[in-house]
Amino acid sequence: MSADRIFLILSFSVPVLLLIKLKGQHLKMEGCLAFGTPLLMLEDVKLMADMGLEGYRFSISWSRLIPNGRGSINPKGLQYYNNLINELLRHGIQPHITLCHSDIPQTLQDEYGGWMSRKIIDDFTAYADVCFKEFGDRVSYWTTLNEVNVFTIGGYDNGITPPNHCSPPFGTKPCSVGNSSTEPYIVAHNILLAHSAAVRLYRRKYKSTQHGFVGLNLFAYRPLPCTNVTADINAVQRVYDFYIGWFANPLIFGDYPDVMKRNVGSRLPEFTREESMQVKGAIDFLALNHYQTIHVKDSSSSLESKIRDYTIDGAFELIYTEEDSPPDQFEYPVTQPGLGAILEYLKQAYGNIPIYIHENGQMTRRNGTLNDTRRVEYLQAYIGNVLDAMRNGSNVKGYFVWSFLDCFELLDAYGSGFGLYYVDLDDKELTRYPKLSSHWYTNFLKGKDSKHSEIHQIEDKVLYSSR
Repeated sequence: MSADRIFLILSFSVPVLLLIKLKGQHLKMEGCLAFGTPLLMLEDVKLMADMGLEGYRFSISWSRLIPNGRGSINPKGLQYYNNLINELLRHGIQPHITLCHSDIPQTLQDEYGGWMSRKIIDDFTAYADVCFKEFGDRVSYWTTLNEVNVFTIGGYDNGITPPNHCSPPFGTKPCSVGNSSTEPYIVAHNILLAHSAAVRLYRRKYKSTQHGFVGLNLFAYRPLPCTNVTADINAVQRVYDFYIGWFANPLIFGDYPDVMKRNVGSRLPEFTREESMQVKGAIDFLALNHYQTIHVKDSSSSLESKIRDYTIDGAFELIYTEEDSPPDQFEYPVTQPGLGAILEYLKQAYGNIPIYIHENGQMTRRNGTLNDTRRVEYLQAYIGNVLDAMRNGSNVKGYFVWSFLDCFELLDAYGSGFGLYYVDLDDKELTRYPKLSSHWYTNFLKGKDSKHSEIHQIEDKVLYSSR
């Protein structure tokens, strides 16, 4: 793909990908169908088609498709996903699928501890096999797991997200189970083995007929040193190694970054020779979730602690400066878009592997305003940043905006909104209302200027939700 071609996307709580055209460039968006009935799903797909989107990324719920984690397929779950895929295709919209967006069947968590056990490798691979078999004739782009680094840290170190594992003195609140010093590394290791097993299965059994691609999704800040002191500059590299290299290095080179092996020591699982060969090269693209720049301060002295977790092992401190966080704390700054820097790093560090930006978007208070000018400014800045990176040679295949609709967010429920469309939760019909950003993005994709009359109408219309 040349630097003049790009995919743009929109995201939602169940991530989705929308592929669109812009002035001879190909763009993708990510969104999601999270609210309401099958009829609303049809209406939402029609909204996407009206915007000119050509692709949509969504997550399959393992529990919906195979409730017990293995064995019998739920026919209603299978029908739901077939209906969605077929409806997308009917409108000329290409489906992109994520197999696991944090949740797994409760049966597997109860039986053997979920991702803490290597038993999940076989179960996940069998689940992926079902998806490839049932949907692969119409789906070419697969992501095995979403934001695996955040899932691992949040779920098994600080306990902020399910399954809420942590141990003293770590954790945002007391956890009933967990070991913050070891569990994140065990889970990450099992994720890598499960991901690579699914990729190898696809290549062996389906690639020759389906011709698809399989990738893995990571979260990333754009790290900047707090000062020009060498220690802070070196800490930036450790952020890259611990957030991205933790998963990308094994998949590209067959082993963890050297700094992780030094700092974590015996708590970091080792790949056997066979496992290293299985993991190395088991990726067709790397997917990235990114929202903001953050400053980094060296904390090497923390390595003297006898009890350590992932954060202490990294020997860095993440600092939100005034530059990183606007006064209201509910919007990301638009003055220093960092995607270009991350893409340049990935290009240099990992041989310019194909990249899909699966999430990127502006957070605002979910107070119902449709005049989201800050979101428009954010998208303009970051899309321009990505295009600049591509013209510098970055192998970007897709860009996703979070999100198509306002949705239930993982950390603050309905407190914030990322959507191009507002969803009125006080209306039993869950009516969707396009925001200014939706009109801007549609015009942008179609190569048109925003109409002043449209903007003025939106400025005068404000909705409020009691939730």
